[in-house]
Amino acid sequence: MDDRVASAIAHWAPRFTTNGVTVSDFQRVTGQVDRWEDWCAAWSRVGTEHEALGRAALEQGRHISAGVHLTQASVYYHFGKFVFVEDLDQMREAHRRAVACLTDALPHLQPPGRRVQIPFEGATLVGILRCPPGEGPHPTVIMLSGLDSTKEELRSTEDPFLARGLATFSVDGPGQGEAEYDLPIRGDWSAPALAIADAICALPEVDAARLGVWGVSLGGYYAPRVAAELGDRIRACVSLAGPYNFGDCWGQLPELTRRTFQVRSGASDDADAHRIASTLSMEGHAARITAPLLVVFGRKDRLIPWQHAERLAQEAVGEVELLMLEEGNHGCANVAPWHRPYTADWMAARLRADR
Repeated sequence: MDDRVASAIAHWAPRFTTNGVTVSDFQRVTGQVDRWEDWCAAWSRVGTEHEALGRAALEQGRHISAGVHLTQASVYYHFGKFVFVEDLDQMREAHRRAVACLTDALPHLQPPGRRVQIPFEGATLVGILRCPPGEGPHPTVIMLSGLDSTKEELRSTEDPFLARGLATFSVDGPGQGEAEYDLPIRGDWSAPALAIADAICALPEVDAARLGVWGVSLGGYYAPRVAAELGDRIRACVSLAGPYNFGDCWGQLPELTRRTFQVRSGASDDADAHRIASTLSMEGHAARITAPLLVVFGRKDRLIPWQHAERLAQEAVGEVELLMLEEGNHGCANVAPWHRPYTADWMAARLRADR
């Protein structure tokens, strides 16, 4: 087996199956892929199977089933493209199909969702707003993905927040998802933070006085940067598996991750990518976080050392809790029951509180 295929399986298998891929499909696809060059096509083929189920359900008026099938197809296409930067045309086609499937699924989700487009620096940031049952405006959690995750991957992560009466806004920032072709990854998130917050606070469904932010992996860096930049506009922040300084992790990152960062940051080579990665740093910013902060991390994270979580927790100045999961991997998808419900409870307690 190609080392890159083996690396993808070793690093991310629990993430796939926790975020919407069935175990049998994961085994079926990865069992037939020996070369990295075949990765995206293999996932897209199985994505096509689930998309066909969704399209048939739509034609037959089985809308709930259509939403389920199309959302699942979107995740499969997403995992075909997530770090597949060797063939950008093939990657972009898989991404197009992921976006199309999710867009068509949104009215049929429980609860439904809708696309929100935010003009930003000559391009567009696209997010998905989902609201819990009941009359709004609702306390709302801004949800930020990482280097290779996008809003298409976040349905299972949104659900615990929605079940507790919180709206979710899962958005692709610079270098992510629909924005990755026009806007490079950046360390300074002041402008994206302001654009996203201003846009959603103008929506009638969103309670502007009760905003939280959650992020995973590089999103676990972006979320505390948002909290630092927006100050008391953010009522609570969750950082899951985020680096304190991404450049400090460079030497131990998988080849697929380094190459993906190089492409999505617009770097000229690996050394330039490392330089840009070093600008993703909480130094001088962590001490500006005054909102309650929950830092969730896995002691067995092979991409980012657990000491990054401790440093962030030590430097933030407001209410801080560090949830260190001894068996957790990067993103802690292998121990999801030990943090997802608790994170949603923690966020709900702070956004729904009358304070």
